[in-house]
Amino acid sequence: MLNIVLVEPEIPQNTGNIARTCAATNSVLHLVGPLGFSLEDKYLKRAGLDYWHLVDIKYYENYAEFEEKNHGTDKYFLTTKAKKCYTDVTYGPNSYLVFGKETAGLPMQLLQANWERCVRIPMSDEARSLNLSNSVAIVVYEALRQLKFEGLKIIGPSKA
Repeated sequence: MLNIVLVEPEIPQNTGNIARTCAATNSVLHLVGPLGFSLEDKYLKRAGLDYWHLVDIKYYENYAEFEEKNHGTDKYFLTTKAKKCYTDVTYGPNSYLVFGKETAGLPMQLLQANWERCVRIPMSDEARSLNLSNSVAIVVYEALRQLKFEGLKIIGPSKA
């Protein structure tokens, strides 16, 4: 089971979309505060549709609490600053994919402390970054592909 970690997310619609991705992929969603919105936000709930009951969500006041409760786990830090591509690493079934907030990404201090575990999604020089929920989906599905989509339905019904 993969773990999606959002550090200080700011846009409720992104977090709702990511929750929906977590529901579809049986991934755990870790929300690290402070959050830029209320968990009661209507846009958060609308973006997650009726999938909220399918999502295992864990909340943390800050990154220090997250690290204390998840110390020693297999973490990858997504950043536009990394030299390594997200497809160049081997993900395990319990990997943690750590994403930063929409406006600033992950703190430089955190990236520097984990530089060998930082990965990026390739994009043109002119693009600053991708949407957070799109970035999560891209990396989650690469990790799942490497894990042979274990636990997920691969083949649809034979008749439409």
